Amino acid sequence: MARVLADYERHLVAERDLTAHTVRAYLGDVTGILEHARRLGQTDPAQLDLRTLRSWLAQQQSMGRSRTTVARRATAARVFTAWLARSGRAPTDVGASLGSPKAHRTLPAVLRADEASDLIAAAVAVADDGSALGLRDVAMLEVLYATGIRVGELVGLDVDDVDRERNVVRVLGKGRKERMVPFGRPAARALDFWVRQGRPLLVADGAGGALFLGARGRRIDQRAVRTLVHRRIAEVPGAPDIGPHGLRHSAATHLLEGGADLRSVQELLGHASLATTQRYTHVTTDRLRRAYQQAHPRA
Repeated sequence: MARVLADYERHLVAERDLTAHTVRAYLGDVTGILEHARRLGQTDPAQLDLRTLRSWLAQQQSMGRSRTTVARRATAARVFTAWLARSGRAPTDVGASLGSPKAHRTLPAVLRADEASDLIAAAVAVADDGSALGLRDVAMLEVLYATGIRVGELVGLDVDDVDRERNVVRVLGKGRKERMVPFGRPAARALDFWVRQGRPLLVADGAGGALFLGARGRRIDQRAVRTLVHRRIAEVPGAPDIGPHGLRHSAATHLLEGGADLRSVQELLGHASLATTQRYTHVTTDRLRRAYQQAHPRA
């Protein structure tokens, strides 16, 4: 079992070129499957059967795991058993017919356009002292909202990824897929202030080409960005408590409300499937419905 798990890790890293976070998630789920199988007396991955996988998922549900978590773990099981079959470690792909619960689809919390402006204004007010951290915070918030990129994509940006001639940023997304995302004049101004005036004051040895830096002068981490967004959101009266991903939702929603087509928004956000982008149409429709109910005399 341990040898197969090590081989599977090499497959995920070397052949599928997945991120470290995704590899850890897959290995954690597969380790759980193999431990469950061992308790049932199965000592070889070739002995895995559909009943074992189903009992493992049932155990996850009995432990109170959410439908979304159980669905993700079912996917991990299917990916693993497919690899076992392809690599000759199992006679058949026993997970091919493994079902999974349908995850609840909730509408993401988003900001109104005026709340997004207030969020940036709150950061600008703090940055009035001209501090490097203040300039950085404004630039990060502007870029997150202007581009709709993920927080992991933001912290992975290098200075050379920003094309100021065309006002686009090169982003390395999920599956290491590269895309170019445009940004507007406010984000361009904030980036200029940060790169020219703020970053030189913070940069330390080991920072490399990192665009955004932490307080110690090295590449900023995702936790610091999340903390910043929550702190600034708290200063906007009535705004929902969202994180960086909430800004991504807001950017997508505002693009669609402004008339952008779904395919363009899909490309901007780096969604592999158009179905993922389509959920934002539910958000905009929900807003239209509320406005109709409030305004129409026969609503």
